[in-house]
Amino acid sequence: MYSFLPSQFHHARVIASRSFLSCFLHHLHRHRIFSDPLLTLIYRLSASVHFCNICIRLRRLISSHLVSAIPIATMPSSVASDDLNDDDGFIVDIDAIQAHGIGAVDIAKLKANGYYTIASVHSATRRNLLKIKGFSEIKVDKVKDAISKCQPSGGGFQTAHELGQQRKRVIKISTGSKALDAVLGGGFQTMSISEVFGEFRCGKTQLSHTMSVIAQLPKDMGGAEGKVAYIEGTFRPERIAQIAERFGVDPETAQDNITYARAVNSEHQMELLNKVAEFFVSNEYRLLIIDSIMALFRVDYTGRGELNERQQKLNQFLSKLTHVAEEFNVAVLLTNQVQSDPGASALFAGADGRKPVGGHILAHASATRILLRKGRGEERVAKIQDSPDMPEKEATYIITNGGINDPEKI
Repeated sequence: MYSFLPSQFHHARVIASRSFLSCFLHHLHRHRIFSDPLLTLIYRLSASVHFCNICIRLRRLISSHLVSAIPIATMPSSVASDDLNDDDGFIVDIDAIQAHGIGAVDIAKLKANGYYTIASVHSATRRNLLKIKGFSEIKVDKVKDAISKCQPSGGGFQTAHELGQQRKRVIKISTGSKALDAVLGGGFQTMSISEVFGEFRCGKTQLSHTMSVIAQLPKDMGGAEGKVAYIEGTFRPERIAQIAERFGVDPETAQDNITYARAVNSEHQMELLNKVAEFFVSNEYRLLIIDSIMALFRVDYTGRGELNERQQKLNQFLSKLTHVAEEFNVAVLLTNQVQSDPGASALFAGADGRKPVGGHILAHASATRILLRKGRGEERVAKIQDSPDMPEKEATYIITNGGINDPEKI
């Protein structure tokens, strides 16, 4: 009976904190009352409530005042670590171009077509922007000019050192298995696309469910302190509840922090990706899962006659995924199916006749590529086939009631 009290108390504290912080933020804006000790106290309170837009706005306001009023050496450590190096400066809302002569009606049209940030419009081609109803070449040029003025980095070249400073934002999310984390260098990284492929019953969906819970955990526990977006696949909320108990997370809270949508075809899948970009603007999400990436493309495009069109659509989808991962600092995890290649075993003895679907386009888009296969008994084996910073290596894991785990944890 008493074991449930801590989680219930935490849930009540979150609700109370949100209500209080909302009123407090309104009071600050109205009366412009600033007191450094009080702001420091409220800042630390807001830091304990991770998934609240009010808290993000409040912390940004407080930290900007503290930075100007207090020397860095005496600034609270949470301010220095969270807000001076967070992602807020890299995510610029599309509304910013209104200050450069773009009307609210045109901004609304951009949002309706999936452009919610400065970077999303910057990466769009003029040809695609011309497809927006009411956008002429003159208007597109005007929008592009406004975008260039709002780009944080100017959208041009930068030094390797500057890029290295930006990549310090990268977070590594644990898989639930220490052995698998070790071969990955700590876990799956944000700002990149990772792909796991294998035949049925290898643990692709179980890995997705496990990471959906772990991504919500504090960083010192292998998490990313963020929400999760889950598209497609055999998603099971009750499985999330089981895995949440393993990590001491309230099951309902874990489920509330996962946004799920099921795509009905490949076009709908692209629409959902545009929609999820709107959620990511809040900077609350740290993981996007698509399970599986090729299932709907294989249904909608059949035969060699439609292969070219399928690959073009897939390439556009993956390009959008890459921009989303880099702009919003989220880890993109794709699960993929395999197909038989009888010719491989005929040419080379002992060669694996299974290969991932999607062709070279998917292979080039995935920064990290992992093959999952069955091992001895209940064991599964994960092998890195492609990674920008880790060598080819294998790790053994098992599937438990608490998700992906190490064999010795049975």
